[in-house]
Amino acid sequence: MSGSILVLGAGLQGSACAYDLALREGFEVTLADRDEKLLERALQELGPARERVHGAALDVSDRAAVRKLMSEHHAVVSAVPYFLNPALAEDAVESGASFTDMGGNTELVLQELALDTLARARGVSIVPDMGLAPGMANLLAVDAMQRFEKVDSVAIRVGGLPLEPKPPLGYMMLFSMHGLINEYWGEALVLEEGAVKKVPTFSVLEELEVPGVGALEAFPTSGGISTLPMTYRGKVRTMDYKTLRYPGHYARMRCLKELGLLDETPIDVPGGRVKPRDVFAACAEPRLTHPGERDRSVVIVFVEGERGGQRERLVRWIVDEHDVESGHSSMRRTTAYPVSIVSAMQARGEIPPGAQPAEIAVPCAAFVARLALRAIQVHEATSVLA
Repeated sequence: MSGSILVLGAGLQGSACAYDLALREGFEVTLADRDEKLLERALQELGPARERVHGAALDVSDRAAVRKLMSEHHAVVSAVPYFLNPALAEDAVESGASFTDMGGNTELVLQELALDTLARARGVSIVPDMGLAPGMANLLAVDAMQRFEKVDSVAIRVGGLPLEPKPPLGYMMLFSMHGLINEYWGEALVLEEGAVKKVPTFSVLEELEVPGVGALEAFPTSGGISTLPMTYRGKVRTMDYKTLRYPGHYARMRCLKELGLLDETPIDVPGGRVKPRDVFAACAEPRLTHPGERDRSVVIVFVEGERGGQRERLVRWIVDEHDVESGHSSMRRTTAYPVSIVSAMQARGEIPPGAQPAEIAVPCAAFVARLALRAIQVHEATSVLA
């Protein structure tokens, strides 16, 4: 299928990605999922993009079927759980198709990047971690950094938030519960004095005020910064990533983490063995799911450095909300659309062959320009530092 893109997963993000690729990028798209009812519902909700999107029943665990379908497309988007991405990236390379995903787990991303030599030989590109954060937020930061002769510090703050927070966490499910737990667990990568270090999630609390949004709190989580600290090791003094939430979320979730409810090691309970995080997910997800509630996404990037002979601070920010016309939540817009932009670039040959992180592979200025075509507005302000 000439000039076509395969999207794996017909959930909220996959269907929004198919919509964007068909409607705004003009590609023929195959949307695949093993759940045929979910797939049919997703196809029915595509509106004006429907005529360019075709459905396919596919179980991604059937690697022979996956490779066959991949081989019929120029590029592949993974909108399935993050832990499936390394195998799917390998399948894409073997099938001669470029590949991108929404990622979220840096250790698995490194497995995908290890395919670099094979991807170059096959003439395809692999660009993992291309959702909201990691993904769009990282490229906003890199695009800002490229304006400076020397960069001292980079701080990235990102959060998906309900417009009307409800107790007990002031949060609602905007993507996979297991993806959320993955972010809250483990360690976060940072740069300190130019060296890559790891800090525990929920290890520090930062408070800030965002115009039009109000008071927020920020704290370290894993995965959001992806490979940026590794790429800029020794080139930037400090760099970190924190998740944004409404006040009170940090204390409640840190308590749950310290109680062991996010642990993945199975424990003995009456009736058998369970992973604490599975119990937490089963209990919390229905209580944090609020159909019909609207959301907003907040992205703030702070870059300090030297430009034109003086020290400056550049702040870039996005406050995005639910789109009435498409029916897409802000989380769908800011997660699915960035990955569709990159997939379109791959299919058009705008990204060179190989497996490389987004900050190296993706032309950042062109990427940011395409956000505006989707009414994702990037604001910025510059100030001179003493």
